Amino acid sequence: MPAQAIEMSSVAYPTDAQGIWCDVRPDARRGGPALFLDRDGVVVVETRYLCRAEDVVLISEAGAVIGAANRRGIAVVLVTNQAGIGRGYYGWNAFAAVQQAISSRLQACGARLDAVYACPHHPAGEGSFLHPDHPARKPNPGMILRAATDLGLELQKSWLVGDKTTDIEAAKRAALAGAMLVMTGYGESQRAESAALATARFSVRFAKSIAAAMTLPLLASLPSPPSRASRKWI
Repeated sequence: MPAQAIEMSSVAYPTDAQGIWCDVRPDARRGGPALFLDRDGVVVVETRYLCRAEDVVLISEAGAVIGAANRRGIAVVLVTNQAGIGRGYYGWNAFAAVQQAISSRLQACGARLDAVYACPHHPAGEGSFLHPDHPARKPNPGMILRAATDLGLELQKSWLVGDKTTDIEAAKRAALAGAMLVMTGYGESQRAESAALATARFSVRFAKSIAAAMTLPLLASLPSPPSRASRKWI
C-alpha cells in the first residue's frame, strides 16, 4: 500500500456516470472476438496498488502477444479492478499516469490496447466508491459486457487472461469461450478454485505467463514469439 494517499485530480478523465473508467481508442478494432486482459500480474508486474509510472514493468512477452493480436485484427481490451482508487490510496490522476506509461512501453513493442476499463468500486471503498458488489467489479462481468457493447464484440468467441479466480469467473459470467489463469501474479494460489469453474462450454487453461496466450484459438494460427517458457510449460 502507498505510504499516503495521492490527491484526486480535477482533470476530466473518461469516467462514466457510475465512475467507471471507459477509454476506447477512436481507431479501436470493432467487431469479432476480443482478447481481454487483466492488468496487474498479467500485462505488468504485480506491485500491489500500482500507482507510480516509474514502477511500471511489462511482463515478458506481453507486448509480443498484444502486438500479435493487433496484427490479427483482434481487439485487445484491458479490464482492471482498481481498489486502490476506491479505498482512497491514489486517484485517477495516478491511474492515468500509469496507463500512459504502459501505453508507451507497449508502443515500443509495436503493440497497443484498443480499450481500457477500470472499476474503482469496492466493499471497503470511500464515498461514492463504496459498494458491496458493483456490477462492474470482477468477478461481475460489467466491464466485459460494456466493452462488448462499445466495440460490438463477439463474446462467445473471446478469451480472457487473468491471474485471479475473480478474472476467470468474470469471463465465465460474460459467456466468453474461456479464460487462461497465469502464474505471474496470484495465479498459483488460485489454480484449484479457478479449475472448478470449467464446464463443457467454458474452458479454463493454465499457463506460466501471458506468453502462452499465443496458444489460444484467437492467436494459435500465428507464429509464436520466441519463448522458452511458452514452449516448455502451458
